[in-house]
Amino acid sequence: MKNIRNFVIIAHVDHGKSTLADRFLEVTKTVEMRKMKAQYLDQLELERERGITIKMAPVRMRYEHKGTNYILNLIDTPGHSDFSYEVSRSLNAVEGAVLLVDATQGIQAQTLANHRLAKAAGLTVVGALNKVDFFKDSAGNINLDDERLFTLRKSLAELIGVDEKEIHHISGKTGDGVRELLDDVIEKVPPPQKSVEAFGRALIFDSFFDDHKGVVASIRMFDGEITGEDEIVMVATNTHSRIKEIGYFMPQLIALPVSEKLTAGEIGYVATGIRDPEKIKIGDTVLVSKNIRDAERFALHGYKEAMPVVFVSFYPEESDNYEALTRGLQKLKLNDSALHIEPDQNEVLGRGFKVGFLGRLHFEITAERLRREFKVETVNTFPSVLYRVKRGNDWLTIVKPEELPQDFDEIWEPIIKLDIILPNEYLSNVIALQRAFRFSDLHTETLGDRVHLITQMPLAELVSDFDDQLKSSTKGMASFSYEVLEYEKADVVRVDILVSHEVIPGLSRFLPREVATREARKMVDRLKEHLPRQQWTQPIQAQAEGKIVAREDIPALRKDVTGYLYGGDRSRKMKLWKKQQRGKKNLEARAQVQIAPEVFKELLKR
Repeated sequence: MKNIRNFVIIAHVDHGKSTLADRFLEVTKTVEMRKMKAQYLDQLELERERGITIKMAPVRMRYEHKGTNYILNLIDTPGHSDFSYEVSRSLNAVEGAVLLVDATQGIQAQTLANHRLAKAAGLTVVGALNKVDFFKDSAGNINLDDERLFTLRKSLAELIGVDEKEIHHISGKTGDGVRELLDDVIEKVPPPQKSVEAFGRALIFDSFFDDHKGVVASIRMFDGEITGEDEIVMVATNTHSRIKEIGYFMPQLIALPVSEKLTAGEIGYVATGIRDPEKIKIGDTVLVSKNIRDAERFALHGYKEAMPVVFVSFYPEESDNYEALTRGLQKLKLNDSALHIEPDQNEVLGRGFKVGFLGRLHFEITAERLRREFKVETVNTFPSVLYRVKRGNDWLTIVKPEELPQDFDEIWEPIIKLDIILPNEYLSNVIALQRAFRFSDLHTETLGDRVHLITQMPLAELVSDFDDQLKSSTKGMASFSYEVLEYEKADVVRVDILVSHEVIPGLSRFLPREVATREARKMVDRLKEHLPRQQWTQPIQAQAEGKIVAREDIPALRKDVTGYLYGGDRSRKMKLWKKQQRGKKNLEARAQVQIAPEVFKELLKR
């Protein structure tokens, strides 16, 4: 165990984690140069295209340092707030972390959030400034005395609590300083502690589905050992299984012979053979089950369910694609246990699914994968959050406004803590967003040449257009991270949209009372713009708390039924006009309100 080092790379989005991981693979010769490609550990096409890590990736490397051979287990983690729970589980699987900061962008919101998680997990943190090749002088040497680099180095050292000399200057692009950083990780990050229990015990920090092996769990061994012939139990779900295969990530799966085993301190995988991904939970404890009673007593600390916080209903754009949508979501669910999927029905759009996500990015990634990988075009409802509704002595949880009971007493909504880091000159612009996005408990701190703004905000505001508004008000120079705190009583109202006096399912929304009328008018105007005219007048109304707060009318199409008449008594025309009026009333009485999917999709755009 003394020659094992387990560590992660943590950073804000797009600060160069995956590029640094590439250089580590090269330095340790884990991957042959002829097989290397950029962002080697990012296997999804979408990860490469967006330049972000979506799925964490572990890899086992061998490296010689001062004449001693070491086993280095690296986990490349996602950088976005949506995946903070998965990041926290990976931090519990290691003893050290490389905190990476882009020297051209400085300390960002997720830098602070990841550092807090690392310190809470008791990790040894090694700081590194990336992309320092940007500061090279005309002779090709890095100018470490550059004022911006000096200020950032000082801020990062203060954040970690180390001397400025201990901050590394590297370039993931050119490889400068990478070997020295890896050497420092070996010297500073402690080896795994000795095993406490005699039996095998491990933490599941990730999982994915394999058609032949079933659910494959990425594990960190804490105690004892696991062999390829053991029977194991997953504590949280009380699921028993006989192992099909164990092995290492190199980074491809390398199976171990039956005679070999994973021992305390190592990171590897276990092919469980289980076909139901619901049985494997991220953060759960795996025990070698022979002679183990009361398995719950031996669970490792920190497990909790990864709870979805954003809910969106998906419907196929073409009703014939329902089965394709079903298959696509089922396959995504196999490799993404955080997805929460339930069947749903909409009178306009037909059958679909209500899907729960970890955040807005998680939703956008899933929708894009459905379109690219499974060729399914979808119509999505407004993103919503989980509300708690008090009715008498009972509490209900609802997502869709249509689920709100008539006799409710109170509505409570989830609140988040929001960390925003931005240049000082844009602070007033962001504070100006306070009313629109319902900020509360706003505080500011100086962070070098930047401002750290800390506030609280309803989660519902985050999943609307907060990201876009923040970028617009700071010219893209701000970053943010968030964590869900608790529920608070909300002053929100349900707003329904009616066409020809019928409520249109899927267009109902919860809105803050003070903006409900304004937003309702916008929706009514957009609906009038996109709905086709009919033979009768169509009233479009927005209703809140039993009152009509906005209305527009789409006038009826007019056909001249008397055009062929000439001369004669006017009473002949009157007869035809009255007959036309009766026909329109009959049509209106029999007609059902129908909104084409393309119109519905246009209305749901932000």
